[in-house]
Amino acid sequence: MDALTAIRAYSAAQGSASPTSGPQEAAAPGFDDMLAGFIGQAGEATRAAETQMAAHSAGQTDLVNVVTAIASAEASLETVVAVRDQVISAYQEIMRMPI
Repeated sequence: MDALTAIRAYSAAQGSASPTSGPQEAAAPGFDDMLAGFIGQAGEATRAAETQMAAHSAGQTDLVNVVTAIASAEASLETVVAVRDQVISAYQEIMRMPI
């Protein structure tokens, strides 16, 4: 098996339309992927804060860890809210544009 045959076989397995076109650039993540990531991070931070609070109630962790986790969750939530506000503002601006 020569190199060209191997490249074609690999490209066919990957579903590429043009096996000899060379390396393709990875698509940049879209806005929806970015927003989903922010929301996911905020959810994870909230769950971590809840876990720290439960551990503190059971006497398994210090109060400093709880406060740090809560501050992280709050910062994540504020980021999501700020992005949401900017999206709403941009949408309203677009709706005001004349057609």
